[in-house]
Amino acid sequence: MQKFFMIRDLIETEHDRPTILIRLMVGLVFLSEGIQKFLFPAIRGAGRFETIGLPAPEFFGSFVGGVEIVCGLLVLAGLLTRLASIPLMGIMLVALSTTKLEIFRNEGFWEMMHASRTDWSMLLGSIFLLLRGGGAWSADRMLSRNNNPMGSGNPEPPPGTPDQGEQAGREPA
Repeated sequence: MQKFFMIRDLIETEHDRPTILIRLMVGLVFLSEGIQKFLFPAIRGAGRFETIGLPAPEFFGSFVGGVEIVCGLLVLAGLLTRLASIPLMGIMLVALSTTKLEIFRNEGFWEMMHASRTDWSMLLGSIFLLLRGGGAWSADRMLSRNNNPMGSGNPEPPPGTPDQGEQAGREPA
């Protein structure tokens, strides 16, 4: 029974509809970057990893590209969104520490901030998805509704249905 609750906690998600915008942003960027690591390995994959001094650049170029593709697709589908966001956060932390700290040392704070704007967006978007889950229009939401014998925990009221505050004559929260 404990295993069921762990899986349920992993796919449980808020029913926020705008979360799909964050999923689209994060998922499409990582999917695209992962594909480019294979299409253009000299400048996006192993070649880039060798230039910045990462060990085993051939292996890590392909490995990171594969993780970006798989996790990007999972985020886009909203499937295992929380789990998929964890390696993406790690990728962004490595990217910031291996490429942007050098820019900071050599060219200053503002140049580093300019060069790292996408990195920060992807990191913060991934953190958001870890905390909130895939949202209303996600595979996680469908799975948590359909496969939870205890109920979905946080069901979304049908459209047009007053919530408990409205029923009691209070303003909705």
